[in-house]
Amino acid sequence: MKTQYYTATSLDGFLATEDDSLDWLFPLGDINQSSYPEFIAKVGAVVMGSATYEWMVKHAEQVAQETGAPWPYAQPTWVFTSRQLPIIENADIQFVNTDVKQIHKDMQIAAKDKNIWIVGGGDLAGQFFDAGLLDEIIVQVGSATLGSGKPLFPRRVLSPRLELQSCQKMGIGMVELRYKVNNS
Repeated sequence: MKTQYYTATSLDGFLATEDDSLDWLFPLGDINQSSYPEFIAKVGAVVMGSATYEWMVKHAEQVAQETGAPWPYAQPTWVFTSRQLPIIENADIQFVNTDVKQIHKDMQIAAKDKNIWIVGGGDLAGQFFDAGLLDEIIVQVGSATLGSGKPLFPRRVLSPRLELQSCQKMGIGMVELRYKVNNS
């Protein structure tokens, strides 16, 4: 079982624009021609921050076009938030406002023998990293620059903490990098 941060970023290191737009990402490739189908099959629990969750609620129609459903996760999901957020009908979602260490064990139990996916954002993934709970970073780097926006991973991480495991070209506009996080 791994806790994985699987995401996409612009070439200059941003997940989304300042106003949380992902419009830059969708023209770069087809999700079904990426590692996503194989990746999601091994995910037993999902975790995300409130901005990611709100983006999904606001863009449910676009999410459905990309994934086949407005809420694409059958897995239990934890949303870290300090605010009241809209509830999605028939989705297994828990809203939490606690330290990631306090809830990680519950996620592992729910995931069973599968992985935990940190969908976003970058600061939430950083909190798992800070707690020594992040095992892998899988990042698809797109051939676009945003100039500013929501950072990929707002932490200072120096070698040898991240060990490059693989690099794979995905069409003409993306590359996927896989890093093992050395927590020792």
